[in-house]
Amino acid sequence: MSEIKVNSIKGVAASTAALTINNTDGTCTANLTNRTNRRLTINGAMTIAQRGASSTTNGYGSVDRFSVNYGGTDENPTQQQVDVASGTTPYNLGLTKALKVTNGNQTSGAGAADYVEIRHRIEAQDIRNSGWNYLSSSSFITLSFYVKSSVAQVFYGYLTTRDGTRRSYPFSTGSLSADTWTKITKTIPGNSGLTFDNDNGAGLDIFIDPFYGTDYTNNSVSLDQWNTHSSGNAFPDMTSTWYTTDDATFEITGVQLEVSDHATDFEHRTFAQEIALCRRYCQVYVSPRLRGVLAQSTQFQRMGFSFLEEMRTAPSAVWGGTQDVYAGSGTASITGQAAVYSNTHSYETDSTTSGSLAVGAGSSVCAYIGGNEATLTLSAEL
Repeated sequence: MSEIKVNSIKGVAASTAALTINNTDGTCTANLTNRTNRRLTINGAMTIAQRGASSTTNGYGSVDRFSVNYGGTDENPTQQQVDVASGTTPYNLGLTKALKVTNGNQTSGAGAADYVEIRHRIEAQDIRNSGWNYLSSSSFITLSFYVKSSVAQVFYGYLTTRDGTRRSYPFSTGSLSADTWTKITKTIPGNSGLTFDNDNGAGLDIFIDPFYGTDYTNNSVSLDQWNTHSSGNAFPDMTSTWYTTDDATFEITGVQLEVSDHATDFEHRTFAQEIALCRRYCQVYVSPRLRGVLAQSTQFQRMGFSFLEEMRTAPSAVWGGTQDVYAGSGTASITGQAAVYSNTHSYETDSTTSGSLAVGAGSSVCAYIGGNEATLTLSAEL
Protein backbone atom coordinates (compact mmCIF):
# COMPACT_ATOMS: atom_id res chain seq x y z
CA MET A 1 0.00 0.00 0.00
CA SER A 2 1.31 3.45 -0.92
CA GLU A 3 1.66 6.09 1.76
CA ILE A 4 2.35 9.81 1.87
CA LYS A 5 3.85 10.90 5.16
CA VAL A 6 3.84 14.62 6.01
CA ASN A 7 3.79 16.76 9.13
CA SER A 8 1.56 19.44 7.66
CA ILE A 9 0.03 20.81 4.46
CA LYS A 10 0.60 24.48 3.69
CA GLY A 11 -0.37 26.75 0.81
CA VAL A 12 2.41 28.21 -1.33
CA ALA A 13 1.91 31.76 -0.03
CA ALA A 14 0.87 30.85 3.50
CA SER A 15 2.98 30.94 6.67
CA THR A 16 0.48 28.87 8.65
CA ALA A 17 -0.31 25.23 7.88
CA ALA A 18 -3.80 24.53 6.57
CA LEU A 19 -3.62 21.00 7.97
CA THR A 20 -1.37 19.76 10.80
CA ILE A 21 -0.81 16.03 11.47
CA ASN A 22 -0.11 14.64 14.95
CA ASN A 23 2.62 12.02 14.40
CA THR A 24 1.74 10.21 17.64
CA ASP A 25 -1.90 9.36 17.07
CA GLY A 26 -2.39 10.36 13.43
CA THR A 27 -5.07 12.96 14.15
CA CYS A 28 -5.35 16.04 11.94
CA THR A 29 -6.01 19.64 12.91
CA ALA A 30 -7.38 22.02 10.27
CA ASN A 31 -6.73 25.76 10.31
CA LEU A 32 -10.15 27.00 9.14
CA THR A 33 -9.40 30.59 8.14
CA ASN A 34 -12.11 30.43 5.47
CA ARG A 35 -14.79 30.86 8.14
CA THR A 36 -17.98 32.88 7.91
CA ASN A 37 -18.04 36.47 9.18
CA ARG A 38 -14.33 36.82 8.48
CA ARG A 39 -14.77 39.85 6.18
CA LEU A 40 -14.33 43.03 8.22
CA THR A 41 -15.26 45.31 5.33
CA ILE A 42 -18.93 46.07 4.66
CA ASN A 43 -20.36 46.17 1.12
CA GLY A 44 -17.05 45.12 -0.43
CA ALA A 45 -18.96 43.67 -3.38
CA MET A 46 -20.53 47.10 -4.00
CA THR A 47 -24.06 45.66 -4.11
CA ILE A 48 -25.71 48.32 -1.90
CA ALA A 49 -26.19 51.92 -3.05
CA GLN A 50 -28.96 53.41 -0.90
CA ARG A 51 -28.17 57.01 -1.86
CA GLY A 52 -28.39 56.29 -5.59
CA ALA A 53 -26.32 54.83 -8.40
CA SER A 54 -24.46 58.01 -9.42
CA SER A 55 -23.38 61.28 -7.80
CA THR A 56 -20.77 64.03 -7.87
CA THR A 57 -21.06 64.39 -4.09
CA ASN A 58 -17.82 64.87 -2.15
CA GLY A 59 -18.02 62.00 0.35
CA TYR A 60 -20.69 59.31 0.58
CA GLY A 61 -22.80 59.59 -2.55
CA SER A 62 -23.38 56.25 -4.21
CA VAL A 63 -22.04 52.89 -2.98
CA ASP A 64 -22.62 52.46 0.76
CA ARG A 65 -19.63 52.51 3.15
CA PHE A 66 -17.24 53.79 0.45
CA SER A 67 -16.75 57.55 0.27
CA VAL A 68 -15.18 59.26 -2.72
CA ASN A 69 -13.41 62.38 -1.49
CA TYR A 70 -11.73 65.02 -3.62
CA GLY A 71 -10.19 68.47 -3.43
CA GLY A 72 -8.67 71.06 -5.76
CA THR A 73 -10.52 69.71 -8.77
CA ASP A 74 -11.59 71.91 -11.70
CA GLU A 75 -14.44 69.54 -12.49
CA ASN A 76 -15.84 67.24 -9.84
CA PRO A 77 -15.36 63.51 -10.40
CA THR A 78 -18.40 61.24 -10.61
CA GLN A 79 -18.86 58.19 -8.38
CA GLN A 80 -21.10 55.37 -9.61
CA GLN A 81 -22.29 51.88 -8.84
CA VAL A 82 -21.75 50.02 -12.13
CA ASP A 83 -22.03 46.52 -13.53
CA VAL A 84 -18.91 44.40 -13.98
CA ALA A 85 -18.74 42.99 -17.51
CA SER A 86 -19.68 39.32 -17.79
CA GLY A 87 -16.97 36.88 -18.74
CA THR A 88 -14.34 38.77 -16.76
CA THR A 89 -12.69 38.07 -13.46
CA PRO A 90 -14.01 39.29 -10.98
CA TYR A 91 -17.46 38.70 -12.57
CA ASN A 92 -16.74 34.97 -12.81
CA LEU A 93 -16.21 34.96 -9.03
CA GLY A 94 -19.65 36.42 -8.36
CA LEU A 95 -18.50 40.03 -8.08
CA THR A 96 -20.95 41.66 -10.50
CA LYS A 97 -20.96 45.25 -9.19
CA ALA A 98 -18.17 47.80 -8.82
CA LEU A 99 -17.56 51.34 -7.58
CA LYS A 100 -16.43 53.48 -10.51
CA VAL A 101 -14.83 56.92 -10.30
CA THR A 102 -14.83 58.98 -13.50
CA ASN A 103 -12.41 61.88 -13.49
CA GLY A 104 -13.50 65.35 -14.49
CA ASN A 105 -11.57 67.61 -16.86
CA GLN A 106 -8.79 69.01 -14.68
CA THR A 107 -7.88 71.91 -16.95
CA SER A 108 -5.38 73.52 -14.57
CA GLY A 109 -3.31 70.34 -14.29
CA ALA A 110 -2.22 68.44 -11.22
CA GLY A 111 -1.84 70.82 -8.30
CA ALA A 112 0.12 69.92 -5.18
CA ALA A 113 -3.05 70.07 -3.06
CA ASP A 114 -5.26 68.18 -5.54
CA TYR A 115 -6.53 64.70 -4.68
CA VAL A 116 -9.11 62.03 -5.47
CA GLU A 117 -9.43 59.17 -2.99
CA ILE A 118 -11.68 56.24 -2.11
CA ARG A 119 -12.05 55.53 1.62
CA HIS A 120 -13.57 52.71 3.63
CA ARG A 121 -13.71 53.31 7.40
CA ILE A 122 -14.06 50.57 10.06
CA GLU A 123 -15.12 51.02 13.69
CA ALA A 124 -12.35 50.75 16.28
CA GLN A 125 -14.16 48.07 18.30
CA ASP A 126 -14.53 45.87 15.21
CA ILE A 127 -10.76 45.87 14.67
CA ARG A 128 -9.90 45.51 18.35
CA ASN A 129 -12.23 42.51 18.76
CA SER A 130 -11.61 40.91 15.37
CA GLY A 131 -9.19 38.25 16.60
CA TRP A 132 -6.15 40.07 15.20
CA ASN A 133 -3.37 40.44 17.73
CA TYR A 134 -2.56 43.86 16.31
CA LEU A 135 0.34 44.45 18.72
CA SER A 136 2.24 41.39 17.43
CA SER A 137 4.33 41.42 14.26
CA SER A 138 3.61 37.70 13.84
CA SER A 139 -0.17 38.24 13.63
CA PHE A 140 -1.61 39.38 10.30
CA ILE A 141 -4.54 40.91 8.49
CA THR A 142 -4.84 40.66 4.72
CA LEU A 143 -6.38 43.22 2.38
CA SER A 144 -7.46 42.09 -1.07
CA PHE A 145 -9.44 43.78 -3.84
CA TYR A 146 -9.84 44.01 -7.62
CA VAL A 147 -8.96 47.23 -9.41
CA LYS A 148 -9.22 48.48 -13.00
CA SER A 149 -8.02 51.78 -14.47
CA SER A 150 -8.49 53.20 -17.95
CA VAL A 151 -4.95 54.58 -17.68
CA ALA A 152 -1.90 52.34 -17.31
CA GLN A 153 0.19 53.41 -14.34
CA VAL A 154 1.12 52.65 -10.72
CA PHE A 155 -1.40 53.58 -8.04
CA TYR A 156 -1.08 53.63 -4.26
CA GLY A 157 -3.16 53.15 -1.17
CA TYR A 158 -2.68 52.90 2.57
CA LEU A 159 -4.23 51.80 5.83
CA THR A 160 -4.19 54.27 8.69
CA THR A 161 -5.20 53.96 12.35
CA ARG A 162 -7.29 56.63 14.06
CA ASP A 163 -6.62 56.12 17.80
CA GLY A 164 -3.53 56.91 19.85
CA THR A 165 -0.44 57.83 17.84
CA ARG A 166 -1.61 57.39 14.27
CA ARG A 167 0.22 54.88 12.10
CA SER A 168 -0.03 54.27 8.34
CA TYR A 169 0.77 51.27 6.17
CA PRO A 170 1.29 52.37 2.51
CA PHE A 171 1.25 49.99 -0.44
CA SER A 172 1.46 50.01 -4.22
CA THR A 173 -0.78 48.33 -6.76
CA GLY A 174 2.19 47.82 -9.02
CA SER A 175 1.90 48.87 -12.66
CA LEU A 176 -1.67 48.31 -13.88
CA SER A 177 -2.45 47.61 -17.52
CA ALA A 178 -5.16 49.83 -18.97
CA ASP A 179 -8.74 48.53 -18.78
CA THR A 180 -7.66 45.26 -17.12
CA TRP A 181 -8.93 43.91 -13.81
CA THR A 182 -6.06 43.12 -11.44
CA LYS A 183 -6.25 41.50 -8.01
CA ILE A 184 -4.22 43.24 -5.32
CA THR A 185 -3.29 41.40 -2.12
CA LYS A 186 -1.46 42.90 0.85
CA THR A 187 -0.66 40.94 4.02
CA ILE A 188 -0.06 43.30 6.93
CA PRO A 189 1.57 42.44 10.28
CA GLY A 190 0.64 43.87 13.64
CA ASN A 191 2.84 46.47 15.30
CA SER A 192 3.47 47.34 18.94
CA GLY A 193 2.64 51.00 18.23
CA LEU A 194 -0.95 50.40 17.08
CA THR A 195 -3.93 51.50 19.18
CA PHE A 196 -7.61 50.65 18.72
CA ASP A 197 -10.09 51.86 21.31
CA ASN A 198 -13.02 49.65 22.30
CA ASP A 199 -15.68 52.04 20.99
CA ASN A 200 -17.80 52.83 17.95
CA GLY A 201 -15.54 55.60 16.67
CA ALA A 202 -13.30 55.43 13.61
CA GLY A 203 -10.58 52.84 14.08
CA LEU A 204 -9.00 51.94 10.73
CA ASP A 205 -9.25 53.65 7.34
CA ILE A 206 -8.53 51.92 4.04
CA PHE A 207 -7.58 54.35 1.26
CA ILE A 208 -7.28 53.39 -2.41
CA ASP A 209 -6.22 56.47 -4.33
CA PRO A 210 -6.49 57.45 -8.00
CA PHE A 211 -4.45 60.59 -7.27
CA TYR A 212 -2.65 62.50 -4.51
CA GLY A 213 -0.73 65.72 -5.14
CA THR A 214 2.71 66.25 -3.65
CA ASP A 215 1.32 68.00 -0.55
CA TYR A 216 0.30 64.52 0.64
CA THR A 217 3.19 62.39 -0.61
CA ASN A 218 6.87 61.95 0.13
CA ASN A 219 9.45 59.88 -1.75
CA SER A 220 11.16 58.95 1.52
CA VAL A 221 8.13 56.91 2.63
CA SER A 222 8.78 53.17 2.83
CA LEU A 223 6.12 50.90 1.39
CA ASP A 224 4.76 47.74 3.06
CA GLN A 225 5.61 48.72 6.61
CA TRP A 226 4.04 50.72 9.43
CA ASN A 227 5.11 54.37 9.53
CA THR A 228 4.17 57.27 11.79
CA HIS A 229 1.30 59.00 10.02
CA SER A 230 1.32 62.60 8.87
CA SER A 231 -0.72 64.39 6.23
CA GLY A 232 2.32 64.82 3.96
CA ASN A 233 3.65 61.26 3.83
CA ALA A 234 0.84 58.99 2.69
CA PHE A 235 3.07 57.23 0.14
CA PRO A 236 5.70 58.12 -2.52
CA ASP A 237 4.96 60.72 -5.19
CA MET A 238 2.68 59.35 -7.88
CA THR A 239 2.37 60.12 -11.57
CA SER A 240 -0.42 62.50 -12.53
CA THR A 241 -1.35 60.75 -15.79
CA TRP A 242 -4.72 59.47 -14.59
CA TYR A 243 -5.62 62.80 -12.99
CA THR A 244 -4.78 64.86 -16.05
CA THR A 245 -6.63 62.53 -18.44
CA ASP A 246 -10.14 63.82 -19.06
CA ASP A 247 -12.81 61.24 -18.14
CA ALA A 248 -10.26 58.68 -16.94
CA THR A 249 -11.94 55.90 -14.94
CA PHE A 250 -10.95 53.90 -11.86
CA GLU A 251 -12.96 50.92 -10.56
CA ILE A 252 -12.75 48.66 -7.52
CA THR A 253 -14.68 45.67 -6.22
CA GLY A 254 -14.21 42.64 -3.97
CA VAL A 255 -12.69 44.70 -1.16
CA GLN A 256 -11.99 42.32 1.73
CA LEU A 257 -10.04 42.81 4.95
CA GLU A 258 -9.68 39.65 7.05
CA VAL A 259 -7.66 38.26 9.94
CA SER A 260 -5.35 35.92 8.05
CA ASP A 261 -1.80 35.68 6.76
CA HIS A 262 -3.12 35.15 3.23
CA ALA A 263 -6.10 36.13 1.12
CA THR A 264 -9.02 33.71 1.11
CA ASP A 265 -11.89 33.66 -1.38
CA PHE A 266 -14.16 36.69 -1.14
CA GLU A 267 -16.89 36.13 1.44
CA HIS A 268 -20.21 36.76 -0.28
CA ARG A 269 -23.23 37.81 1.75
CA THR A 270 -26.86 37.95 0.73
CA PHE A 271 -28.36 41.30 -0.21
CA ALA A 272 -30.42 41.21 3.00
CA GLN A 273 -27.33 40.61 5.16
CA GLU A 274 -25.30 43.35 3.47
CA ILE A 275 -27.98 46.03 3.58
CA ALA A 276 -28.64 45.31 7.26
CA LEU A 277 -24.95 46.00 7.98
CA CYS A 278 -25.03 49.16 5.85
CA ARG A 279 -28.09 50.47 7.69
CA ARG A 280 -26.04 50.85 10.87
CA TYR A 281 -24.49 53.86 9.08
CA CYS A 282 -27.11 55.02 6.59
CA GLN A 283 -30.85 54.53 6.10
CA VAL A 284 -32.76 56.02 3.19
CA TYR A 285 -36.57 56.14 3.26
CA VAL A 286 -38.65 57.01 0.20
CA SER A 287 -41.94 58.74 1.10
CA PRO A 288 -41.86 57.38 4.65
CA ARG A 289 -45.09 57.11 6.66
CA LEU A 290 -44.70 59.01 9.92
CA ARG A 291 -47.04 59.29 12.90
CA GLY A 292 -47.35 62.68 14.56
CA VAL A 293 -49.42 65.02 16.69
CA LEU A 294 -51.12 68.00 15.04
CA ALA A 295 -50.51 70.49 17.85
CA GLN A 296 -51.56 73.53 15.80
CA SER A 297 -53.11 73.97 12.38
CA THR A 298 -49.67 74.60 10.89
CA GLN A 299 -47.44 72.51 13.14
CA PHE A 300 -46.82 68.82 13.69
CA GLN A 301 -45.01 67.72 16.84
CA ARG A 302 -43.17 64.48 17.56
CA MET A 303 -43.61 63.25 14.00
CA GLY A 304 -41.40 60.20 13.69
CA PHE A 305 -40.84 56.47 13.46
CA SER A 306 -38.55 53.62 14.57
CA PHE A 307 -35.56 52.55 12.46
CA LEU A 308 -35.23 49.32 10.49
CA GLU A 309 -31.86 48.71 12.21
CA GLU A 310 -30.17 50.29 15.21
CA MET A 311 -27.79 52.97 13.98
CA ARG A 312 -24.22 53.59 15.15
CA THR A 313 -25.09 56.97 16.68
CA ALA A 314 -28.03 59.35 16.60
CA PRO A 315 -28.14 60.23 12.91
CA SER A 316 -28.25 63.49 11.03
CA ALA A 317 -31.23 63.92 8.71
CA VAL A 318 -31.45 65.26 5.16
CA TRP A 319 -34.78 65.61 3.39
CA GLY A 320 -35.12 65.62 -0.39
CA GLY A 321 -38.03 66.35 -2.71
CA THR A 322 -41.41 67.79 -1.72
CA GLN A 323 -42.75 66.72 1.66
CA ASP A 324 -46.56 66.74 1.83
CA VAL A 325 -48.60 65.93 4.91
CA TYR A 326 -52.15 64.60 5.02
CA ALA A 327 -54.08 64.83 8.28
CA GLY A 328 -57.52 63.61 7.31
CA SER A 329 -58.71 67.08 6.37
CA GLY A 330 -56.47 68.13 3.55
CA THR A 331 -52.86 68.32 2.44
CA ALA A 332 -50.09 70.78 3.30
CA SER A 333 -46.40 71.03 2.46
CA ILE A 334 -43.77 70.93 5.19
CA THR A 335 -41.75 74.13 5.28
CA GLY A 336 -39.49 73.56 8.25
CA GLN A 337 -38.13 70.70 10.37
CA ALA A 338 -36.05 70.35 13.48
CA ALA A 339 -34.80 66.88 14.45
CA VAL A 340 -34.36 67.21 18.17
CA TYR A 341 -35.44 63.85 19.54
CA SER A 342 -33.58 61.29 17.42
CA ASN A 343 -31.43 58.52 18.90
CA THR A 344 -29.94 55.27 17.63
CA HIS A 345 -33.39 53.61 17.51
CA SER A 346 -35.81 56.28 16.30
CA TYR A 347 -36.26 59.67 14.67
CA GLU A 348 -38.68 62.43 15.66
CA THR A 349 -39.07 65.95 14.39
CA ASP A 350 -41.22 69.04 14.88
CA SER A 351 -42.51 70.33 11.56
CA THR A 352 -44.29 73.44 10.31
CA THR A 353 -46.51 73.47 7.23
CA SER A 354 -47.44 75.96 4.55
CA GLY A 355 -51.17 75.30 4.88
CA SER A 356 -53.66 75.09 7.71
CA LEU A 357 -54.96 71.68 8.79
CA ALA A 358 -57.97 71.15 11.04
CA VAL A 359 -57.06 70.29 14.62
CA GLY A 360 -59.52 67.60 15.65
CA ALA A 361 -60.31 66.15 19.03
CA GLY A 362 -57.18 64.63 20.44
CA SER A 363 -55.23 65.94 17.42
CA SER A 364 -53.55 62.55 16.87
CA VAL A 365 -53.03 61.94 13.16
CA CYS A 366 -51.25 59.50 10.90
CA ALA A 367 -49.16 61.65 8.60
CA TYR A 368 -47.23 60.61 5.54
CA ILE A 369 -44.47 62.22 3.55
CA GLY A 370 -45.53 62.11 -0.08
CA GLY A 371 -45.11 64.54 -2.93
CA ASN A 372 -42.57 63.78 -5.62
CA GLU A 373 -40.97 60.72 -4.07
CA ALA A 374 -39.64 62.63 -1.10
CA THR A 375 -36.67 61.01 0.64
CA LEU A 376 -35.35 61.03 4.15
CA THR A 377 -31.66 60.14 4.45
CA LEU A 378 -30.37 59.35 7.93
CA SER A 379 -26.60 59.25 8.32
CA ALA A 380 -24.51 57.94 11.21
CA GLU A 381 -21.32 57.53 9.17
CA LEU A 382 -17.89 57.40 10.75
